[in-house]
Amino acid sequence: MPRTRSSPSPHRTGHVGEAAAEEELVREGYRILARRFRAPGGEADFVAEQNGDLVFVEVKCRGSLGAGRPREAVTFTKQKRLMAAARNYCSGAPTDERPIRFDVVEVLLVFDEVACVVIIPDAFTPFDHDH
Repeated sequence: MPRTRSSPSPHRTGHVGEAAAEEELVREGYRILARRFRAPGGEADFVAEQNGDLVFVEVKCRGSLGAGRPREAVTFTKQKRLMAAARNYCSGAPTDERPIRFDVVEVLLVFDEVACVVIIPDAFTPFDHDH
């Protein structure tokens, strides 16, 4: 099916979403430490610091709500990958006593333009699941 003006490419959507998320994170006082952090078994769109917390951020972007809210795409499997990234990031750092949290940023696009950016602090904890 050909793309229409209302259905941007997933690649473009991702880049637009990450740029909008970073702008909002910085506006809300996050200090970006790493972008697109990848390690064995995991990845994080951003590693940041806010109010003394070390924050691992997952960005989810959608061009419509037809498939649900972007935050709903942060499945248990995605959460495990984000936690693996956090373990890897912290294992390479000197002893760090900062609290760690996992935030999700959802970005909604309308006609390839950012319509809404929502930061969800503490979107999940490693203790949310019995696994």
